Amino acid sequence: MGSEMVMVDEHPFPQQITTTKALSLMGHGLTDVEIHFLQIKFTAIGVYLDPEIVVHLKQWKGKPGNVLATDDDFFEAVASAPVAKFFRIVVIKEIKGSQYGGLLESAVRDRLAAEDKYEEEEEEGLEKIVEFFQSKYCKSKSVITFHFPATSNTAEIAFSTEGKEDAKMVVENGNVAQMIKKWYLGGTSGVSPSTITSLANNLSEKLSK
Repeated sequence: MGSEMVMVDEHPFPQQITTTKALSLMGHGLTDVEIHFLQIKFTAIGVYLDPEIVVHLKQWKGKPGNVLATDDDFFEAVASAPVAKFFRIVVIKEIKGSQYGGLLESAVRDRLAAEDKYEEEEEEGLEKIVEFFQSKYCKSKSVITFHFPATSNTAEIAFSTEGKEDAKMVVENGNVAQMIKKWYLGGTSGVSPSTITSLANNLSEKLSK
């Protein structure tokens, strides 16, 4: 099982990733935009979750994937469930690290501001992330990962390009870490609708067992 790959737009994603325990690929998709009828693809995304997450989602048992995909309360529960989560982002269209960092910063800042959680500590936390990506160049096939441990409200970010692990950082601000989660797991406001649909379908299937 562990060696099988799932292809997401020609990019291989392992079925499982082991952090402190094995996490399963529960959803995948793309970030893209349509310009003059052309689909421009930016990144391929794999969302890995501890299979135990279904224990925390029982109230949605029996709901079909298309219903879950538009249920923001469901994705709030997915993001908040006290289990390990891991996002693997593969760059398709190369982008400066400063551009990626800027996108992440504005998405997270907007979410924090909407919930009235944007204070000095959060601003500092976001500045560190922007600084981390500032010097990076995200070539095609570079990999960005976010690991959210079950036991702490932090996020570990790693960046690697051309197979070499380049750098790591820890986001210690819990509010910032939570909003990065919601950038990718935000239901109808998530950055990748195809990933949300994939997650909703897979979790619906797992909940029906």
